Amino acid sequence: MSQSALTKSPPETTGVVRRAGPLVGERFARAAEQSWRPVALLLACFAVWWVISAAELVKPYLVPSPGATLDVLTGKADYLWQHTWVTTYETLLGFLIAVAVGVLAAVVMVYSSTVERTLYPVLLFAQVVPKIAIAPLFVVWLGFGIGPKILIAVLIAFFPVVISMVTGLKAVDPEMLQLSATMGARPWQTFVRIRFPASLPHLFSGLKVAVTLAVTGAVVGEFVGANEGLGYVILQANGNLDTPMLFAGLLVMSLIGVALFVAVEIAETLLLPWHASRRDTSATTTY
Repeated sequence: MSQSALTKSPPETTGVVRRAGPLVGERFARAAEQSWRPVALLLACFAVWWVISAAELVKPYLVPSPGATLDVLTGKADYLWQHTWVTTYETLLGFLIAVAVGVLAAVVMVYSSTVERTLYPVLLFAQVVPKIAIAPLFVVWLGFGIGPKILIAVLIAFFPVVISMVTGLKAVDPEMLQLSATMGARPWQTFVRIRFPASLPHLFSGLKVAVTLAVTGAVVGEFVGANEGLGYVILQANGNLDTPMLFAGLLVMSLIGVALFVAVEIAETLLLPWHASRRDTSATTTY
């Protein structure tokens, strides 16, 4: 065989035109294109808020002005930061526990139909029970410390993790599993190399839901019994009719949820660059 035949480039695929991946400038342009609409919507909401407060269509003790809320955010930044850290810590700890226990429970349920038939109805029942209704019980059992808040965050975030992980593990192509068994792979090898990687897109979808629910769980626990945290700040501000502080606490709580959601989104982008939803368009069909 000649040297030219060995070095000959592979033939182009008919109907597919390859192009280089996007440059840094193109990535920024794409990010700007995707983000300007929600930013514009938020600015429009703030503009409506400002018009309502400036025109005094609603009493200030019901809806404070953006300026009054901003004054609270800047003037009492240390106070808000102290309570924000508490809520963030409770949220992260509850979320991580929910992920660890939820993934383990999902794996056991997928590999054991008996466990799935036994555990799934219990999980569904626990999910439909309003957490705000049972939160006082946790305070009675665990006291006014950090325990009840973390437990409520775990209970709220647990269900999306389990459901998404079970769905991902069951969505694996059966032919891949049969091929793995035919090649002599052991069950744990099949799980590590096929089942678990294939389930990650579904898992991350559940994680993005769970991390925002964990914030709600932590704040709900602080509503019931706490002397620190954003839930405590909001409850105190509501009792004192301090609506600027109330709105400031709500804004900070929302920012925590958005920041954690974005963190999970970034982790998904870094860990799953191969997934279709994360892949840059590098080929354009001409059919």
